[in-house]
Amino acid sequence: MFEFEIQAKDGAARVATFQTPHGVLHTPLFAPVGTQATVKALTPQQLKDMGTSLILANTYHLFLRPGDQRIAQLGGLHRFMAWENPILTDSGGFQVFSLSGINRIDEDGVTFKSHVDGSIQRLTPEISIAVQENLGADIIMAFDECAPPHDREYNQQATQRTHAWLERCLTAKTRTDQALFGIVQGGIFEDLRAQSASFIASLDLPGFAIGGLSVGESKTDMLRSIEVVNAILPENKPRYLMGVGTPYDIVQAVGRGIDIFDCVLPTRLARHAAALRLKDRLNLVNANFADDPRPIDEECNCYTCQHFSRAYLRHLILAKEMLAATLLSIHNVYTLIQLTHRIRQSIIQHTYLSLIEEYQTP
Repeated sequence: MFEFEIQAKDGAARVATFQTPHGVLHTPLFAPVGTQATVKALTPQQLKDMGTSLILANTYHLFLRPGDQRIAQLGGLHRFMAWENPILTDSGGFQVFSLSGINRIDEDGVTFKSHVDGSIQRLTPEISIAVQENLGADIIMAFDECAPPHDREYNQQATQRTHAWLERCLTAKTRTDQALFGIVQGGIFEDLRAQSASFIASLDLPGFAIGGLSVGESKTDMLRSIEVVNAILPENKPRYLMGVGTPYDIVQAVGRGIDIFDCVLPTRLARHAAALRLKDRLNLVNANFADDPRPIDEECNCYTCQHFSRAYLRHLILAKEMLAATLLSIHNVYTLIQLTHRIRQSIIQHTYLSLIEEYQTP
């Protein structure tokens, strides 16, 4: 059911297909983040029209609201959010450590205070898997602990705990129609990353994720960590770089063997009046756009660029019209999805090394 087939390579970059119960994924790909079962400001049809194949939803948020059991009773996440294509859910681990007031971390799991209502909640590997099985995503993540990237002692402990929790996730998992990915941790420390990748690779998993990056470390450290990990992970399984999504990061990481990306960046920028382009960004609040009749990008074929000017978008932003976030989100998400399409073609045509030369600076 979860067959991964490499179809072309150019150096370490590869084009592949990954079979899932809700369709075939063509990699490399970018997955917009639908934190609470919605990609902010966009409808499922708009996402489909711009070529989106995979959406990420957050276990932590849906566990707290509206509740995974309620979603299961309503037919699962695909039906709940009217998205017929593949879905990936994270384990909830990153949000537990980044959003909530943590009461206690122990070997069994994490007790934390909900950011929604202040109630005391508990997540363990077993609970995380049960929640994700109720949600019913095609790809699910093992419960892990994401440590600050530069704290070696913390990363040693967190990596060991992540490995133990992965084994418990494997034991707890009951559904055969979901692909469980293990997560490599280890901060910026090459030996810890190598140890984690070796352990994760030793397990018979349908895919692998690299976590704990793009959380404050340098670009050099991030890319070096990817190189260390991908030299160890099996080549015949998909590799997912969690939470990474600038054009520079995507192009550079594909060249190091990454297949799947997700990030809140395009919709977050849209909500802050920023238009993402392949080499720069436009802050549309700036007064110099007030009379600018051009689209965001004259070479872009998205709905926004085909119909609306920078001047109009700036007007919507200053008037606090909701349409501003929608139109900017359409453009920003489309830009990243089209970038991955271009990357796939360059790998097939063996011109990827020329493409990567265009992205030498962040």
